[in-house]
Amino acid sequence: MKTVLITGAGTGLGRELALLYSKDNYHAILAGRTLSKLEETKRLIEQENGKAHIYKLDIQNPKQDIDNLLLSHEVDVLINNAGTGYFGAFEQLKEEEINEMIDTNVKGTIFVTQALIKHLFSRPSGKIINIISTAGLRGKVNESVYAASKFAVRGFTESLQKEYEGTTISIIGAYMGGMDTPFWDATDHIKDKSRLKPPSDIARIIYENQHKNEDITL
Repeated sequence: MKTVLITGAGTGLGRELALLYSKDNYHAILAGRTLSKLEETKRLIEQENGKAHIYKLDIQNPKQDIDNLLLSHEVDVLINNAGTGYFGAFEQLKEEEINEMIDTNVKGTIFVTQALIKHLFSRPSGKIINIISTAGLRGKVNESVYAASKFAVRGFTESLQKEYEGTTISIIGAYMGGMDTPFWDATDHIKDKSRLKPPSDIARIIYENQHKNEDITL
């Protein structure tokens, strides 16, 4: 049985990806900060006779947590899904909001990947999927720093693709548009949420195309 580690697995896209992988006989390691949400994802997986394990992970300082996890688990697929966003006029963004987006979206992705990269080389075919967003492809009004963080993750992903080309590790960037998830609950940036796609649809497209080992744009 292969194992997938998903950050931000408590809700939204992370949860839907965990459900899909578990249905395909993957052991899902559900990583995040809010245990109650991770417990709900685990319950849904186990209802379908899947196997899941909860792991509280600080993605901004993950080295020790990852080292401890690897003492009892092997990881074949890493999905860097955890992210946060604050939206609005650039001059009104607070310093702590800017720091949180950079620390979570950029540093979190980099540090978790770095903590796992050596281990992934020990697996027959390791895979990294970075959930980036279309904000990493083009700038958007009232998304200045959020887009900046996603452009950074895009650059990180593309550089790793070149650095590890021809090795046993495949690295994929997934660029998806807005989804109807709790991500938007604390903001009125999206006025009409009815136009957003359900995360289950996005998760299925990512899952069905990840075997191609090519970037995925939705």
